[in-house]
Amino acid sequence: MKRNYELSVRGEFCAAHRLEGYPGNCKNTHGHNWGVTAYVLCQELDGLGMGLDFRDIKLLLREALATLDHSCLNDLPPFCQQNPTAENIARHLFEDLGQRLARRAPTARVSRIRIAETPGAEVTYWEEP
Repeated sequence: MKRNYELSVRGEFCAAHRLEGYPGNCKNTHGHNWGVTAYVLCQELDGLGMGLDFRDIKLLLREALATLDHSCLNDLPPFCQQNPTAENIARHLFEDLGQRLARRAPTARVSRIRIAETPGAEVTYWEEP
């Protein structure tokens, strides 16, 4: 039997964005306090009984979020050619955190990223293995 442990940590960042081509107010530059939940899948436990230390995941997430924090997302390379929607930001963080995690803990992987643009408005991104 394959055992799965899904760990999650939360973080946040503040950033502005605008949605090019959007027919409403979001076409104008505006900001959000973005909430992020990162989910990491482990199938093995270490000698202490942990899949991965929460502190390690939090550190990697903080590093990834620091690349977005206090910026205008439209000006950053990941979003110069695509709108920085919550969906695109979630996919970007999934990939960024996944690369960081692969270097630190190759037996674990990012399973999902949830982004909250505002309270009650969230998107979750994942990829099928």
